[in-house]
Amino acid sequence: MSPAIITLLFLLFAIIMFVTEKIPLGLTSMIVAVGLVLTKVLDLKTAFGGFIDSNVILFVAMFIVGGALFETGMANEIGGLVTKFAKTERSLIIAIMVIVGLMSGVLSNTGTAAVLIPVVIGIAAKSGFKRSRLLMPLVFAAAMGGNLSLIGAPGNMIAQSTLEPIGLSFGFFEYAIVGLPILLAGILFYATIGFKLLPNHDTKDNGDSVFDDVKDFSKVPKWKKVLSLVILIVTLLGMIFEDQIGIKLAVTGCMGAILLMLTGVISEREALKSIDLKTIFLFGGTLSLASALQSTGAGQMIADKVIGLLGANPSPYLLTFVVLLLCCVMTNFMSNTATTALMAPICLSIAQGMGADPRAVLMACVIGGSCAYATPIGMPANTMVVGAGNYKFMDYVKSGLPLIVIALIVSMIVLPIAFPFYP
Repeated sequence: MSPAIITLLFLLFAIIMFVTEKIPLGLTSMIVAVGLVLTKVLDLKTAFGGFIDSNVILFVAMFIVGGALFETGMANEIGGLVTKFAKTERSLIIAIMVIVGLMSGVLSNTGTAAVLIPVVIGIAAKSGFKRSRLLMPLVFAAAMGGNLSLIGAPGNMIAQSTLEPIGLSFGFFEYAIVGLPILLAGILFYATIGFKLLPNHDTKDNGDSVFDDVKDFSKVPKWKKVLSLVILIVTLLGMIFEDQIGIKLAVTGCMGAILLMLTGVISEREALKSIDLKTIFLFGGTLSLASALQSTGAGQMIADKVIGLLGANPSPYLLTFVVLLLCCVMTNFMSNTATTALMAPICLSIAQGMGADPRAVLMACVIGGSCAYATPIGMPANTMVVGAGNYKFMDYVKSGLPLIVIALIVSMIVLPIAFPFYP
């Protein structure tokens, strides 16, 4: 049996297990990682390389930075301020999505989500609303906001680097032509119809999240609260100016975490407790599957098969829709970065073969690759809130699938106007 077929079988197993949750999500990821080594599809280093992936390092660091905000009670105080202005659950969801969406446009969407998760949990604790109804809109807004600028998400830069060799590029805010309408439509959806689709889990005392302990913060010194916020803001600024200062997001996050421990804001024990291992195992293990899909050509087999069904001269509208749909499906089971990296060169080849504007096809590829709303593994931010929101796999399907449909509809309206195939 070829490595590509073995990889596709593991992909099928992972999909079935993720949907049914007969075994825990993290355990499924680990079974896949070990299985790919045993079947010699991947070597040991590649299969477990996900655990030292920069995103995983960023997770660990930001769990500690965010955990300090929670441990000192500062997250609850911030939550109290926000709830003074947003009194209803619906207005809170709108406020969270607007803030997160805009921040994510100029920050890493993963970093934005990581920083604001403890703040939103603080808001939930202060307001009495269930965090399961607030965290999912947060991570979805982070994903949508990533399409507001060139630096909003890694996939945006991948498309840019694909275009540069042929002398084309996207402007800094050009992604927002499609991304902003999707973000606005998404906020409107969760403020109305989608409001009823959000999970309504009782997360208190479920023991699955690092944020579940109810604490008395009255004895925490004021300087610790202030310093936890200052270090978070400085860490955030470091992420915004990543290119200017030349320090990667994961390193900036680690510096913030180290500072919190050195200054005594958070103890080593509290720092370790704030790391959500469920997230680490789930994301780190799943990256092995993404690696196998790329290295064995299994991912390209899927892409080629679907696009091949369109025939020799497909309609530009049909091709746009298929690229969007294919990237949407793939990104929910691979990382959005891996999906864009896999599909971008294929899309460029198709566009050049048709004599079409490559920017039109690549924009469709990027937008589709960001629609990772229907699974907890589609993007890092989704994975980060699994424990905190006590979410099940199907919660993402029920709440995220309609958002994918909305994104597809908006894209099919805006893309042909803003990025015509034959300008």
